[in-house]
Amino acid sequence: MCYDWLMVSERDGERVVPPGDGRHELLKEVPGAQGGGGSESLTTVLVAFLANVLIAVAKSVAAFMTGSASILAEAAHSWADAGNEVFLLIANRRAHKPSDELHPLGHGREAYVWSLFAALGLFVAGAAVSITHGVQELITPEPAGHFVVGYVVLGVSFVLEGISFLQSARQARAEAQTLQRDLIEHVLATSDPTLRAVFVEDAAALSGLIIAAIGLIAHEVTGSSIPDAIGSILVGVLLAYVALLLINRNRRFLVGQEADPRVREAALQALLAAPEVARVTYLRLEIVGPRMISVIGDVDLAGDDTESHVAVRLRALEARISASPAVAGAVLSLSAPDEPSL
Repeated sequence: MCYDWLMVSERDGERVVPPGDGRHELLKEVPGAQGGGGSESLTTVLVAFLANVLIAVAKSVAAFMTGSASILAEAAHSWADAGNEVFLLIANRRAHKPSDELHPLGHGREAYVWSLFAALGLFVAGAAVSITHGVQELITPEPAGHFVVGYVVLGVSFVLEGISFLQSARQARAEAQTLQRDLIEHVLATSDPTLRAVFVEDAAALSGLIIAAIGLIAHEVTGSSIPDAIGSILVGVLLAYVALLLINRNRRFLVGQEADPRVREAALQALLAAPEVARVTYLRLEIVGPRMISVIGDVDLAGDDTESHVAVRLRALEARISASPAVAGAVLSLSAPDEPSL
């Protein structure tokens, strides 16, 4: 059974962990133990960026030719998404900078900072522009034309957005299966903000294209721009919801969030399975970046060594834990005799 960053297998109903001889790290990252998760996220963002730039240009031309409010809203949406992907690329790059004296746990939380900027950009450049233009269209309606151009652009955009969405869904589904989560649960819970942002934004983009198409069809059939304007407003509301969702998720990781309880349980069992650990009385796993945690705990070591030997054994145990690519740092202390075991 595998949970998030810890690899814990099962054999004959019993948990199996790496042997405690110092030759193996105590905790192993599950997905992307060799950094594959980061490169996969980079591919997902690049695919989304290229798709959104092409779509934004096409929608802008179509909005100019048709005069459709909902297509203009979609153009603003795509330009906002393309700009957001730049922030996500920065987030992916800066989050993988190595640790230094000023940042002993690495720079992983920078991913949430830049992803937060992207979400704010989606709210301002996407939602606000779409809603404002829709309201203006209701107040001062303008006729539209060249509807066929609009339909073709929306259709091509749907295909391109679908390609980007399938890439993010493929990555998310593979990780979700490893962690025994359903797809949506994993997207909302993952510590990778770039994967979450691309998946959610692509899903919103596909929904927005459907809304825009309905608004454009209603405009052509009725001859009234009101349905088109309402479509623009609905696209803006959808983008505002998505932006607030992403802002809230990044906020929670920035202020400090514990790892999934299943991850904590797997880590606890792995520690207890180590031959040098008799008890664990405190354990805190905090997410400090995409697929990265810090480990803080109190343990009771087996045997009755002198104080100097105990300190050496604690440092060795910390080193084994920190050897996992998923662990940014580990700090262990000795448990007090009267502290209950977890």
